[in-house]
Amino acid sequence: MADKDRDKEDIGTRIASGLATMSAAFLAHKLLKFAWIKVTGKEPPTNPEDPRVALAEALSWAALVGTTIGAVRVLAIRAVSRKALGRADREPASAARD
Repeated sequence: MADKDRDKEDIGTRIASGLATMSAAFLAHKLLKFAWIKVTGKEPPTNPEDPRVALAEALSWAALVGTTIGAVRVLAIRAVSRKALGRADREPASAARD
């Protein structure tokens, strides 16, 4: 019985992690685009592989987006996991034995 409850929590945690990750990545991308426009005065490259985009601009955008989105994903997943572990720690001991 406890295994089924643990599986439900795992599925719930996975869904929450996925939603948090997608939301955080979406917001981070929007903020990066806004910041890029403010700093450079032009839109970020939509296709960094396009040879018409300057190499420095393409590499800068790719590195900025890759690093930021990667970091935001890790932070979002850790936040959801921390919440899930906090809930598990607060469960009564009798519920864990069932």
